[in-house]
Amino acid sequence: MKLAYWMYAGPAHIGTLRIASSFRNVHAIMHAPLGDDYFNVMRSMLERERDFTPVTASIVDRHVLARGSQEKVINNINRKDEEQRPDLIVLTPTCTSSILQEDLQNFVDRASIHSVSDVILADVNHYRVNELQAADRTLEQIVRHCLDKARKQNRLDCSITDKPSANIIGTSTLGFHNQHDCRELKRLLQDLGIVVNQVVPEGGSLKDLKDLPRAWFNIIPYREIGLMTAILLEEEFGMPYISTTPMGILDTADFIGQIEEHINAWNFLLSKGSVHYKPYIENQTKFVSQAAWFSRSIDCQNLAGKEAVVFGDATHAASITKILVKEMGIHVSCSGTYCKHDMKWFSEQVGSLCNEILITEDHTEVGDTIACIEPFAIFGTQMERHIGKRLDIPCGVISSPVHIQNFPLGYRPFLGYEGTNQIADLVYNSFTLGMEDHLLDVFGGHDTKEVITKLLSTDTDLDWTSESQLELNKIPGFVRGRIKRNTEIFARQNNITKITVDVMYAAKEKLSD
Repeated sequence: MKLAYWMYAGPAHIGTLRIASSFRNVHAIMHAPLGDDYFNVMRSMLERERDFTPVTASIVDRHVLARGSQEKVINNINRKDEEQRPDLIVLTPTCTSSILQEDLQNFVDRASIHSVSDVILADVNHYRVNELQAADRTLEQIVRHCLDKARKQNRLDCSITDKPSANIIGTSTLGFHNQHDCRELKRLLQDLGIVVNQVVPEGGSLKDLKDLPRAWFNIIPYREIGLMTAILLEEEFGMPYISTTPMGILDTADFIGQIEEHINAWNFLLSKGSVHYKPYIENQTKFVSQAAWFSRSIDCQNLAGKEAVVFGDATHAASITKILVKEMGIHVSCSGTYCKHDMKWFSEQVGSLCNEILITEDHTEVGDTIACIEPFAIFGTQMERHIGKRLDIPCGVISSPVHIQNFPLGYRPFLGYEGTNQIADLVYNSFTLGMEDHLLDVFGGHDTKEVITKLLSTDTDLDWTSESQLELNKIPGFVRGRIKRNTEIFARQNNITKITVDVMYAAKEKLSD
């Protein structure tokens, strides 16, 4: 557990609430103080949905602090059971309930005596895991609970479907472009003649989870949520899974190739003919996705060799790094993730593609790294977008956490062949071209012309005179930030505290030597 005023991944209970709220007719109750129930507002605002199961907060108030919860949590569980008759009620512990040392499992056991609905306690250590880890664990717990229940009732059907089918596991509410990605995956599978057996948790029903084993294979679009469930299904039912994220031309082709292998393996056992998806890949690459053509165009070649920094969750940061380096010829100076629990996999994916790997949950460390590298563009979360604004470096948002503008109303997938077009547009539009930036200076449009010091976490110790600031503002914006930082480096090296026009020219001469 870490005290921080800003985090990339939220607390564990948010992950549990995301999974519970993604399912239909699953109700989550969290034992927390007033103010922690912002999830409902966040969900309705960002996802722009009206019809979803809200989260109930069993409020920890002064009375609870004085004498304990007593019957309060149990009464809330039974009340929701009577009012809504959900398929499942998930009691979500929080750091507050852990500090109070409440026996939540006892509350669940007692409430289950009178509840018609199933009641479980989210099996998550809220001190040791973050939002993404908790979401992954909660999804696996709910799937295991439903499969065990179906097995006891002899309702578990393990016979595979007549046509090739797949489960899509891991798309959830508040996920980065998850709804758009799921729609694109369904379209891709339909093109390949594959039926979507189940999508969990987003929009899924617990009553249908008993049919999960009927699919020929499982698809895990994002490593952060769904991998534990896929491993459970593989161990218990021998179901293969694909964890390659179909993001970018190369990985999408690899993803389809793995689908072909799984289907042909089943077709061999069922004495059916083989499938061949190579013509489909070639057709999509040439005529549907414009990314392959764009990577060979003069516009993309102008970006070749330019430096970029990538930071985000493990799935998106690794995929975007591959696309920038392998498909667009852009030099990634640093690629990083805040998913410290998946650092080994991430390092294996990007180790040969960048100069530096950054694994951290500290946004100031990310900011300082970006300030030192001075890349032409950043691809990261909303925090990197803020950092980019302060450094006057453009940023394309490629990963959660994000603002509401990254929950678009239009169709904006990152996966599949349409996703390649969206990413190509994002990458190209994130780089500020020299003439464009110069015209913005001439005609107006920049929010600010101020550029900060080399390290974001350090206050400036230099004083720019009004004359030197005027001189600095005459410089085109696309190189102004670099010149200012180089001038400040020169001043510090020579123990100069006041930067004048003469100091600026002295720094320029020094760099020219």
